[in-house]
Amino acid sequence: MWSPDGQTIAYLSDESGEYALHLRQQNGLGEVKKIRLGEKPAFYFAPRWSPDSKKIAYLDNHLGIWYVDRETKKPVLVDTDYRMSDRDSTPAWSPDGKWLAYSKSLTSYMRAIYLYSLADARSTQVTDGMSEARTPVFDKEGKYLYFTASTDSGLAMQPDIYSFSHPWTHSVYVMVLPKDQASPLAPESDDEKAADEKKNEEDKKKDEPKKDEKDEKDKKADVKIDFENIGQRILALPMPARRYAALLAGRAGVIYALEVPPITPNYAEMGPPDLTVHRFDLSKRKSDVLIAGVKSFQPSFNGEKMLYRQGDKWFITAIKPMADGKEPTPPPPAGGSDGALKTDGIEVRVDPRAEWKQIYHEVWRIERDYFYDPNYHGLDLKAAEKQYQPYLENVASRHDLNYIFTEMLGEMTVGHMFVGGGDSPEPKKVQTGLLGADYKVANGRYRFAKIYNGENWNPDLKAPLTQPGVNLAAGEYLLAVNGRDLRAPENIYSFFEGTAGKLVVIRVGPDPSGANARDITVVPVPDESNLRHLAWVEDNRRYVDRTTNGRVAYIHMPDTFFGGYTSFNRYFFAQVGKEAAIIDERFNHGGKLATDIIEYLKRPIMSVASLRDGADMTQPQGAIFGPKVMITNEFAGSGGDAMPWYFRRFGVGKLIGTRTWGGLVGLSGFPELMDGGFVMAPNVAIWNPNGEFDVENRGIQPDIEVELDPKAVRQGHDPQLETAVQVVLDELKEHSMPRPKRPPYPNYHAHSRSEPPSLPVGVRGK
Repeated sequence: MWSPDGQTIAYLSDESGEYALHLRQQNGLGEVKKIRLGEKPAFYFAPRWSPDSKKIAYLDNHLGIWYVDRETKKPVLVDTDYRMSDRDSTPAWSPDGKWLAYSKSLTSYMRAIYLYSLADARSTQVTDGMSEARTPVFDKEGKYLYFTASTDSGLAMQPDIYSFSHPWTHSVYVMVLPKDQASPLAPESDDEKAADEKKNEEDKKKDEPKKDEKDEKDKKADVKIDFENIGQRILALPMPARRYAALLAGRAGVIYALEVPPITPNYAEMGPPDLTVHRFDLSKRKSDVLIAGVKSFQPSFNGEKMLYRQGDKWFITAIKPMADGKEPTPPPPAGGSDGALKTDGIEVRVDPRAEWKQIYHEVWRIERDYFYDPNYHGLDLKAAEKQYQPYLENVASRHDLNYIFTEMLGEMTVGHMFVGGGDSPEPKKVQTGLLGADYKVANGRYRFAKIYNGENWNPDLKAPLTQPGVNLAAGEYLLAVNGRDLRAPENIYSFFEGTAGKLVVIRVGPDPSGANARDITVVPVPDESNLRHLAWVEDNRRYVDRTTNGRVAYIHMPDTFFGGYTSFNRYFFAQVGKEAAIIDERFNHGGKLATDIIEYLKRPIMSVASLRDGADMTQPQGAIFGPKVMITNEFAGSGGDAMPWYFRRFGVGKLIGTRTWGGLVGLSGFPELMDGGFVMAPNVAIWNPNGEFDVENRGIQPDIEVELDPKAVRQGHDPQLETAVQVVLDELKEHSMPRPKRPPYPNYHAHSRSEPPSLPVGVRGK
């Protein structure tokens, strides 16, 4: 990371076994200065230079916020965040280097903006904590502090499933720091507007500053902050509320707001999101889109250029002035060649054994600094590192190294200890197309034993053989693929190599001889697991509906993330009105903590609404009020451990099946290894209000244990589901769903003509 004056590069290194900051002059000559960053071993990251290139602010993984002076080399702890809840970026420096602005978590889980005075070594909270405030940044002249804040993010901040469904936005605000500074958004008269337009026109005509003129950077800002009534000097910038994730300062009066798209089910597979960079100019009081579709964006220190990434390419281009007309400045086209950095030819010489040695040590450092238990479940980390180190001598590949990690980290005795990735050769893969069918061999041919239905309106559940016009039935034969005759025992899947997503002509017919055969065009899919899962769920739902005469609902929860969110939304609310429910969480691979799902399952009738016509309506409407049971198995873990745990703790109903996995020390992000590999250090431990870790390495034991007997399953039975049906029907006999009876309509005139009418309590006649 280069200093603002362009003379020094700073980088973090653990050459001595601990992270330290190294400073090297631009010319590469002279001594490299090494600065120790903290009082104890930790991971330090996100360094940021002060504008005068004399200090660096940074964070550590133990919630510390720091800065260090390059001359004194003494690290100063600015503050410690309250909790690890979506930490903000590194503190922002004031233009004079005397203040730091940062956000800090509060007891409410919201964040507030703080200002730290280096001179007084004191922090002051400057927002009231009644909103989610973050990403503060000083204006280049030091008169203002910009930040974002949200008042609709509370529900989205919860660690439960339905947090996905709550949209959140941030607005951008400006805080006027000195009390004698006029509002930058004060109403303007027509004369002032005309003068501003004239000034803007003059500025537009000006060329670049002459060499004998002083640059703006020579102007020394002197930041003055008056804390009294500072909350009354916060103004909203005229920018629409959006999903702003960060603010960056440009030239004086200019800021950049980085907007992120909403989270989608496949966001983890997509890598960094595409950002839209909005620019706001305080002098013009308007905003535009500077650039869109970028993975990364950073303006230069003087605000004249920008570094950004689009796709896999990096660009450095000049920042064009904002247009003066009503039309916004058009953003540069994606993937253009102007300003593209020539990175295609960059190569790095790698010594794998040297890398593996560093990575081995790094893995133990990650466990040391991130694992939730500072005593590491009783394991002596230094002794364990020494014990396994001799195996490095015989490592011949990156896969061997991961094997060692798997063995040695098993000593930590914890779930969620995952290892993978790294710099390994990637063999070219040919994607086989799949038709969404089961086959059996008959008469020397492949015969369709089962054809899986899909949801052909759903891009993730397209079934190739049930598309309109295909009209294929189980029992027919697959005779040829793209003109190639297919017979057993040839590998049927070899005929579909490289066909996923492409048009394929298959010949099918009712006779193995080819009589009455016909050609149909299909589009194979790369993965049919979703089709098979849908069939399993629908078969279970229909079985429950049939065996209970429509009285009991069936809902499968494949995870406690997007899959569980989608499934619960679809299957639970569509079956409201049934008397009871079976929640099947077998094979639940976790995600979030489904406290909200349990709340839905536990909801009682609060009231009933009646209209003159039609059926009564219960409140809440989205609830099933009768008995409930949950099916579990050993393949349900993480959030799939928590959900049955909560189900039991809240007394919702019985658990049926087998003990869950037993992994409830979760994850919240760790440093990447130098070759792109990863290792986890479980750091979010879940325990009960009685002060016990009663799920990790134990799992949730069912109330009624039922194994999946292989013989019964092959015969078409599901002993766990069948038991659940019987249990819930038995409970319906004892505790039927409450059915409130509509009360008689009131009659306020049921009195004799000689007697005055009796009025309801609290009502007076005149």
